Amino acid sequence: MSKEEEAAARISKDQDRGWAWVVLVATVIVQGLTLGFPSCTGVFFKDLQRDFQASNSQTSWFPSIMTAVLHAGGPLCSILVERFGCRTTVMLGGLLSGVGMVASAFSKSISHLYITAGFITGLGSCFGFQAGVTVLGYYFIRRRALANALASTGVSIGLTLWPLFSQYMLDEMGWRNTFLIFGGVLLNCCVCGAVMRPLPVQLPAPSSKPYPEQPPEGAHLSNGNTVHHEKELPRPRCAACFQTLQKYLAFDIFCKNKGYQIYTIGVSWMVMGFVLPLIYLVPYAIFNGVPERKAALLISIIGFINIFMRPMAGLLSGLNVFTGRRIYLFSLAVLLNGLSNLICAISADYTVLVFYCLVYSVSMSVIGALLFQVLMDVVEMDRFSSALGLFTILESVTILIGPPLAGLLVDITGHYSYVFYASTFFMVTSALFMGLSFCTMRAKNKLKETNKLLSPEVPSRGKYTEVPTEQRPNTNDPPAVIYITSI
Repeated sequence: MSKEEEAAARISKDQDRGWAWVVLVATVIVQGLTLGFPSCTGVFFKDLQRDFQASNSQTSWFPSIMTAVLHAGGPLCSILVERFGCRTTVMLGGLLSGVGMVASAFSKSISHLYITAGFITGLGSCFGFQAGVTVLGYYFIRRRALANALASTGVSIGLTLWPLFSQYMLDEMGWRNTFLIFGGVLLNCCVCGAVMRPLPVQLPAPSSKPYPEQPPEGAHLSNGNTVHHEKELPRPRCAACFQTLQKYLAFDIFCKNKGYQIYTIGVSWMVMGFVLPLIYLVPYAIFNGVPERKAALLISIIGFINIFMRPMAGLLSGLNVFTGRRIYLFSLAVLLNGLSNLICAISADYTVLVFYCLVYSVSMSVIGALLFQVLMDVVEMDRFSSALGLFTILESVTILIGPPLAGLLVDITGHYSYVFYASTFFMVTSALFMGLSFCTMRAKNKLKETNKLLSPEVPSRGKYTEVPTEQRPNTNDPPAVIYITSI
């Protein structure tokens, strides 16, 4: 058996069965350790604020930097995956996460915490979970949708367990020793990464004569001319940088595709309010007299409901009735999520807060299930990776500035309830912007189609259309590999 046949046999043996399920379990653990980790930062909010004598705005920079880097590191993660593979990238991410949390246990000021737990741990978490999701695309072909749905439950499991574990460790050992233990826990990502062994890649068999024979330099042709080969000039650095940016950041799509433009702006505005309850719910409950353990349980309630609701939301959005209409379902979920914050702002009674967590978690599950599915609907799949890179970077900018602005609002007013009013404003306005904009765009497209049917015209050169014309595939090009840059 040749090497190519052996590689093909091993790929078919590992895909969708056998070791692929071990890799799936490892991915679930990695997502629980990385994506679920920022949910526990609210548990330490008051202790960090007291020990460092910091304001609400200064303390909130710690979780906002961690979450922003977690999203913004997508293009860098794609470069590492392309260069070193998924296994090495996940193990590097686990090492960075563990080192960042161990170093944060010895922080002397809140600014040290920004670098250690914020930047280093956030970047390591980004490498871990994004490379873990990417490796699923190699191990699962026929059951890829099922594998991604099961892997996403790791986020909900982490969202459920991290707050409870954090509050218990905080009561027993204090936040410094707890961060030290967290560093050891996050190092388990290295173990999960070691499980993700790379599959052999089938390369096309090289031909004996890949290029047509050319006469040597200075040879005389039959027509009397002399052969002179043109030397290939080196590519300018500016062109190389532009091609790299275009590969990982789709600025051209943002300028031309109106649907992608509307959705990116709407989601970037939305996340300024979307992350606020997860950071300020526990401090808000403690401020209003709720015991610390019961306050931490509120975040766990949200995570527990997400375990069951997120797969159901994914199945619901896959129905034929929602084909081409997922953006409206997404906008409705964002609107409901924003209005639910008013429940929390009106009353701080623990029963009311539990009811708020139930309503919030349902809308949060729909948003999490549809966030990137809608992006796939508005962008062509061959450019999805680069569109996702720009999408997550713009999203991370607003994630970075949202919590500190809300903390500044608390410092000025002295009441946490204004944070939830601000969250309602961002969520409701973004839902109305996306829903109405897509309705208007769809109405204009229908009107253009009607006019074309009534008076057909020859398309002019350079005229932009939302749906690009199909290009004839080049059979000589190698198959392209799309790297997932975020989730």
